[in-house]
Amino acid sequence: MNLTISGHHLDVTPAIRDYVETKLERVTRHFDHVIDMNVTLSVDKLQQKVEVNVHLRGKDIHVEACEPDMYAAIDLVADKLDRQVLKHKEKRYGDRHAEPLKYQESEQPAA
Repeated sequence: MNLTISGHHLDVTPAIRDYVETKLERVTRHFDHVIDMNVTLSVDKLQQKVEVNVHLRGKDIHVEACEPDMYAAIDLVADKLDRQVLKHKEKRYGDRHAEPLKYQESEQPAA
């Protein structure tokens, strides 16, 4: 997985970089097929904004969050991204090992 962290009107410090990497590590724990991840941190007056673009096989996911605190925005975007990736994983892989429905002779579906 390629992780790119950039700042817009902001210098990305090693502490912020480490925090983003540890928070987004959870996504790769849930789903192994992440190809590329781009994180943009930006400051606009009093709002701290974090945007994440994740490139998966067959889908791109975009998540963003705005908070007054940068670390709170990173937490929020990590939670949103985790939910989106789990939702994609459920849709894509679903319950493949479920048994097919078995009908009794009196309950045959109408053809």
